[in-house]
Amino acid sequence: MSKSSYNHIFILILCLCLRSSSAFTNLNTLSFEESLSPLFGDANLVRSPDDLSVRLLLDRYTGSGFISSNMYQHGFYSSMIKLPADYTAGVVVAFYTSNGDVFEKTHDELDIEFLGNIKGKPWRFQTNLYGNGSTHRGREERYRLWFDPSKEFHRYSILWTPHKIIFWVDDVPIREVIRNDAMGADYPAKPMALYATIWDASDWATSGGKYKANYKFAPFVAEFKSFSLDGCSVDPIQEVPMDCSDSVDFLESQDYSSINSHQRAAMRRFRQRFMYYSYCYDTLRYPEPLPECVIVPAEKDRFKETGRLKFGGTEARERRRNRRQQRRPEIEIESDPDDRKLL
Repeated sequence: MSKSSYNHIFILILCLCLRSSSAFTNLNTLSFEESLSPLFGDANLVRSPDDLSVRLLLDRYTGSGFISSNMYQHGFYSSMIKLPADYTAGVVVAFYTSNGDVFEKTHDELDIEFLGNIKGKPWRFQTNLYGNGSTHRGREERYRLWFDPSKEFHRYSILWTPHKIIFWVDDVPIREVIRNDAMGADYPAKPMALYATIWDASDWATSGGKYKANYKFAPFVAEFKSFSLDGCSVDPIQEVPMDCSDSVDFLESQDYSSINSHQRAAMRRFRQRFMYYSYCYDTLRYPEPLPECVIVPAEKDRFKETGRLKFGGTEARERRRNRRQQRRPEIEIESDPDDRKLL
C-alpha cells in the first residue's frame, strides 16, 4: 500500500473518530483590531476590509509579522492559517508565544514553525518549547502533515496552562507536555504574547540551508483568520502578581484542554505516521531523556539514536512492499511518487 493510500486511511479514521468530538466548535473569535497589532514589515501586512483576516507577505526586502495586543499568564492561542504555495524553500512561517522582548535572558517560548520546501516537496513543521531561557535544551519535534497546508485554511492551536501544554492541528492533538517537578524552570511560567511572522531562513530552514529562498516566486503569502485568544491578560512586570486562578479554571474546563480516547488514538496515529524527529529519542544530544519525556516503546523502536526515523524503517518497508507488488502481473498498482519524498 502506498504512502498516499495510508494517508487516505488516516484521514478517514480522523473523520470517523473526531466527527462528533470537535474541541473547537464554540470558540470566541476576534477581529485583528480587538486582539492584535502589527509587529514589523507594516507594508507587507495586509488586513482584510472586515478586519477578520490578515495576510503576511515576504519579499526580497522584508518579511512581516503581528503580535497580540496583550500578554497572557497562561492561555489558548489559535488561528486558521493557509501557507504559501509553489516554491517555498528558505521560507519560515511561525505561530508562537514568547516573552523574549521583556525577559531577554530568561524568556519562555512555545513554537509552531512551518518550514518551506522546493517545488513539489511538502511543507514540514516543528514544535518546540523553552522555559526560563533554556535555549540550550531544545525540545524539538518535527513532522509532516496529512494535507497540503497551502490549499486551504487549517486551525493551529497552542494550549498553555500551569499543568500541561497541548499543540493541536485542527481536531488532532499532535503533542502533549505534562508538567512535572523535575522540569523545574524549564516549564514556561511567565506571561507570554502571541506572535505570527513570515521570514527568510535560507541559512537553515530547507535541507540545512542547501536550498535558499527564490524571490522569483515572491511575494510569499501566509494568510491568517479566525483568531482566538483566551487567558489572563497581565502586565508582565507588575509588582503585585495578578490572581489568574479563574482564568486557569476556565481554560481547563474547555474541550481543547483535555484529550478524549478518540483524540488520543488520533494523536498516536499521527505521531506514528508523521513525526520524523523527536528530541526524546535523540540520545546523542540527551543520553538521559529530559524529565517530561514519555518513552513509547513503539516510537523508540522506529528512531535512531539521533532521534530521526531509521533508514530502512516503516516507510522504507512500504516502498519495498510497493515494488514487490508492482512486479506481480496479476496486481495492478501504480507507484506513488510521494513515497520518494520521505525523509
